[in-house]
Amino acid sequence: MATAMYLEHYLDSIENLPNELQRNFHLMRDLDQRTEDLKAEIEGLASEYLNSVAVLSPTGRLDRLQRIQTAFARCREFGDDKVQLAMQTYEMVDKHIRRLDADLARFEAGAQGEAAGTHVLDMPVDPNEPTYCLCHQVSYGEMIGCDNPDCSIEWFHFACVGLTTKPKGKWYCPRCTQERKKK
Repeated sequence: MATAMYLEHYLDSIENLPNELQRNFHLMRDLDQRTEDLKAEIEGLASEYLNSVAVLSPTGRLDRLQRIQTAFARCREFGDDKVQLAMQTYEMVDKHIRRLDADLARFEAGAQGEAAGTHVLDMPVDPNEPTYCLCHQVSYGEMIGCDNPDCSIEWFHFACVGLTTKPKGKWYCPRCTQERKKK
């Protein structure tokens, strides 16, 4: 009887998972398409610039270069959004897996006559999983990448760097911000 109730409860909890995954993958595909469209636009702008650079005024050159730069910035934003979406998707699935593992361990403990929840669940840690952030933990939750290409850490948990939403434009981690201020 408990098994049937557990199974029904678990199935209820993951009922929306396929729809959420499909939505996220659709959004990623949409971001891919928008990025490809922007890349084609950038290619056209660059070709147009190169073909007319000799006859353009300095103001005209600057205007064209700024349009190319703006398109590249939008392209990067789409890429950042896709990375965030992929990480959210991974976390969503991982949360369900961890919950299932914990529930199965409690269920097995109960089936063996032990009181459920009286022992600590010993989840195996993958020693090959990379660590990130100032906290040196694995990837979890929302994360943001430092825009300094020489940053030794690269990725940071929102909570560890005091963020709640992705900032617009470039973002530098606390260490890189201090280094930039020194220069």
